[in-house]
Amino acid sequence: MSRLKDKYIQEAVPALIAKFGYKNPMMVPRLEKVVLNMGVGDARENPRSLENAANEMTKIAGQRAVVTTATKSIANFKLRAGMKVGCKVTMRGERMYEYLDKLINIALPRVRDFRGIPSTSFDGRGNYAMGVKEQLIYPEINYSEVEKTRGMDIIVVTTAKTDEEAQELLRLLGFPFAQNA
Repeated sequence: MSRLKDKYIQEAVPALIAKFGYKNPMMVPRLEKVVLNMGVGDARENPRSLENAANEMTKIAGQRAVVTTATKSIANFKLRAGMKVGCKVTMRGERMYEYLDKLINIALPRVRDFRGIPSTSFDGRGNYAMGVKEQLIYPEINYSEVEKTRGMDIIVVTTAKTDEEAQELLRLLGFPFAQNA
């Protein structure tokens, strides 16, 4: 069992039951999945860049990245429906806990001038979205092999009904929320 899942069972569940007064342990919010998404804008001119981005995301997540395609044509961006535009990974179970443990304890502290993640990025249904500006914060990425720094979106999906419950769950798991935000 991963450290983060053990922390959830041993510390977060009892604390959430005490704070919100759940009658049943199955009512306690839990992590459902984590989705990583990376858009590759220059994939139209350079198809190799999409392949490199997918390989980097595969190294970061520990599972194969799926190439995403455009659903609509947008003339202003010279984009046609069906063109390859990015990649994504959806993690569940043990791999999700391992990734979040790595994100919280290794990757986020490596961000330059890091003061915490914003606590305002909840969607109203208990899900949290954040972005990182470069993939170099992950230890799996070799700096000399990177052709271009790219950012990515990280979405943490929980079973929480409200943002307050989700924020408390993530705080108990060790997410470093900023104090002033």
